Amino acid sequence: MAQPLTVTRIAGALGAEISGVDLSRDLDNSVIAEIRRALVEHQVIFFRDQHMTPAQHLAFGRRFGQLQVHDFVDGMMDNEEIIEVRKEEYEMRNFGGGWHTDVSYLERPALGSILYAREVPDAGGDTMFASQYLAYETLSDGMKAMLGDMRAVHSARRSYGLTAPRRADEGKTSMGIRFTEEAHAEIDHPVVRTHPESGRKCLYVHGGFTVRFKDMTAEESAPLLEYLYRHAVRPEFTCRFRWRNNSIAFWDNRCVQHNAINDYDGQRRVMHRVTIEGERPV
Repeated sequence: MAQPLTVTRIAGALGAEISGVDLSRDLDNSVIAEIRRALVEHQVIFFRDQHMTPAQHLAFGRRFGQLQVHDFVDGMMDNEEIIEVRKEEYEMRNFGGGWHTDVSYLERPALGSILYAREVPDAGGDTMFASQYLAYETLSDGMKAMLGDMRAVHSARRSYGLTAPRRADEGKTSMGIRFTEEAHAEIDHPVVRTHPESGRKCLYVHGGFTVRFKDMTAEESAPLLEYLYRHAVRPEFTCRFRWRNNSIAFWDNRCVQHNAINDYDGQRRVMHRVTIEGERPV
C-alpha cells in the first residue's frame, strides 16, 4: 500500500507543500484523489524536486480533467497544451504579472493550472496567491447581500486585444502571443461563485479580465470594482512561493488569484504550464 502523502501548510490563508510523491509516475487513483482533496482544502499546493518530461506533465494534468489549448498564446511546437512561460534576460515585461485568475473570459474558465519550473533566476520571480474564499467571507453582510445576484463581464481584450498595452512588445517577446479582434468578446459570470467541490462561496472578479458589471457601464462599475480588486488581495489572504528548479505549483483557479512577481530583470525564467478545463461558474 502506498505511503500517505505529507501535507504541510505554508501560510495561514492558503497553500500547502506536498512531499512523498513522484509526479512523473503513473499514480494510483487513490493518490490522485488525495492530491485533489489537498488542492480543494488548501487552494494551492506545491511540490519540490520533481523531474517530469513534457509527456509526463501532460499525463499528470489529464488525471484532473481535459486540458485547455490557449486561444491567444502559442503552445510548445510538439505539445500545444503546454505553454512555455518564458522571460529572457533582455525582456522587461513578464507573463502572468498582475493579480488575476486564468482565462475567466471563457464560458468555462480553468479548473486549475499546473506550473513546472524549468529554469528560475537566482533570486526573484516568486508567485503570490490570494484566497478568494477569504476575500468573500470578510466582506460585510451588506456588501455580500448587494453582490449576491450581480454578474460581471469578463473579456481578454486588455491582454490580447488590438489595443492591448503588451502589443507594443510584439516582435520583441520570446513568447508567441497573438493580438486579435476575437479577444474583444465578452462573457458574464457571477460576482460571487460557489465552488463546485467545496461548496464555499468566493469572490470572482479581478483586474486582469473583469471589465465591468453586467448592465452597467465601465465608468459606473469602476469604484466598486477597484475596491474589490484591492480587497481581494489583502496580505492576510495571501501566500508567496519561492521557486526552485523542478518545483511545481498547482492552483485552484476557481477560488484563487495569483500574481507572478516581475523582479528579476536581466535574468532568465522558463516555466511549463498546463491548464485544466473547468465548468461554467455558478
